[in-house]
Amino acid sequence: MKLRIQDELEASALVPSDLLCYQLEKVPEAPTSTNSPQCPFFFPQMLTYILSFLPLSDQKEASLVSRAWCCAAQNALREANVRYNIPVSSASLPTIKSLGLRGICCISLTNLDGSPASHQVLQSVAYHLGLYLQSLCLGGGSPTEASFVALILGCPALRFLDLSGCDSLFTSGMLLAQPKTAQWVQQALSGLRELNLASLQDLTDLSFNRLSSCVPSLERLALAYCHLTFEPDPARGSIGPQDSSPSQLSFHNLLQFVKEQAGRLHALGLSGTGLPPEALQALGQVAGLQLQELSLHSCRDLSTEAVAALCHQQPGLTSLDLRGCSELADGALLAVSRGLRRLWHLSLRKLQQLTDARCSALGGLRELHSLDMAECCLVRGRELAQALGLVCGAPHPLASLSLAYCSSLKTVQAICTYLTHLSVPRLAWCKELRDRGLLGLGQPSPAPLTLQTLQDLDLTACSKLTDASLTKVLQVPQLRRLSLSLLPALTDKGLLAAARGCPSVERLVLSLQPPQRRRLGPGSRLPAEAAAPQPVQVQSARGAGLGWGPVQGQALTQWPPCGTLGSTGQACKQLRMVGVAMCPGISMASIRRFQAQLPEVTCVQSRFMGGAELTLTL
Repeated sequence: MKLRIQDELEASALVPSDLLCYQLEKVPEAPTSTNSPQCPFFFPQMLTYILSFLPLSDQKEASLVSRAWCCAAQNALREANVRYNIPVSSASLPTIKSLGLRGICCISLTNLDGSPASHQVLQSVAYHLGLYLQSLCLGGGSPTEASFVALILGCPALRFLDLSGCDSLFTSGMLLAQPKTAQWVQQALSGLRELNLASLQDLTDLSFNRLSSCVPSLERLALAYCHLTFEPDPARGSIGPQDSSPSQLSFHNLLQFVKEQAGRLHALGLSGTGLPPEALQALGQVAGLQLQELSLHSCRDLSTEAVAALCHQQPGLTSLDLRGCSELADGALLAVSRGLRRLWHLSLRKLQQLTDARCSALGGLRELHSLDMAECCLVRGRELAQALGLVCGAPHPLASLSLAYCSSLKTVQAICTYLTHLSVPRLAWCKELRDRGLLGLGQPSPAPLTLQTLQDLDLTACSKLTDASLTKVLQVPQLRRLSLSLLPALTDKGLLAAARGCPSVERLVLSLQPPQRRRLGPGSRLPAEAAAPQPVQVQSARGAGLGWGPVQGQALTQWPPCGTLGSTGQACKQLRMVGVAMCPGISMASIRRFQAQLPEVTCVQSRFMGGAELTLTL
């Protein structure tokens, strides 16, 4: 028997039900009668359900089978809450209409302003998508108050609204000033659960109170990098409407809102607001408040004592972000480990006073799935891995661990031994990580990484790694994303070995590679173009100058060779994205040949090819 999918799409007057109507038929190889039986209809929901289990790249391939499969794949993306970024222009109007036919529920509008074209796009969104929209992002835009209100009134099913950076809505202070308009907006936003008001410089107590009164079901609020003012006594009595400031956003006013919504509010983002220790303590002791997520990124005045009090007051926290709280030390880590046993996500990035001495306390966090300790320069990783080790006789569930920029990290063998469920280890810029540390000390023979769930590996700028370790360690068939940028000792031989050992890689980044050097034997002559080599300077995204100057008796060669790129693509059949920006050995002609040979590669980052001079190109 052969299976044939018969597409029932018609070319005229398509409606959503027509777009998903197709049939699976059994076609005999040698039919014996004209009344051959057919199997029942292959329902669209069934195919959508099957495709929902596939990775995004495989869903894209499945969408090429037929128009019916394309619609099923798009429905699978919609059910996975994929966000569609729509640029605001008249050219986007047909796209918005098409998305409306598919019932897309999550969009982001970019380049939004007060122009007639933006107004037309907002009207189209409200008309075609309004009934379906559950998530709407206007971040960074400048809509007018009237067009914003009209859009909100057309989206009664919203659950998430992002107004970050939309200062144009709050500059005049008149948003929702009319009671009748506020009543209509409250009806439209009655089901809103999450509101993002980050980076609003013109947000005041008055405008915040008007907007927050329209979202009675709010559970998650973000005010990151808003200008909050703090009183000497943030825990003093309640305030009335007459006390709301028309010119500033006060923590006292925010605290009053938290008290009113304490039974419903579960997540709060106050990153970059300069929250002082006494304000954090006042927040933590609000009666009835049971926070699950709290973000305090870059609140540099927070003390260890304030964090310890928070852990005692809010023991139900599952996500805590303390990145950049530079005053915190080992005592804060100990308090978190003892008081927040339900944590799933913990970010301690850039806490440079943390040491290995207290990492052993993290063993008490038995439900931790994600840990970020990047830029903790005193953390070496071994004690951390041993502490997380075995939990009740089973491997620790930690899946994501970031130790990027940890200058003291020299070996990852303990991490691979104890954290066997790790799928995303981030080791970028660990400049002391050498071949022996990657392979493991004391082993009779080098062994590949033992992480069976490894999906993403970033070794960017681990400059002391060479082919000796990479060719032996990178034997991970299930690896999907690999970054080998800024590895001066990596050759085309090592790259090909890594590609063969990781055949499932979908994203490969080799960008910002420095030129390789080839040592010349006695009596060898330099090529004419290398007779007087010049220093090569590469400027990284973080602004650090990385120089590989000429060495006596050596010549600069172009790396990676053009042929290596094609061979890598042949070894990694699932490759979809390649980053070779600023690689001097790759020319645009080789990029075109590579794309012609591997059309399934949908993205090639190839800026500044062939060793272009950045100072001139930029």
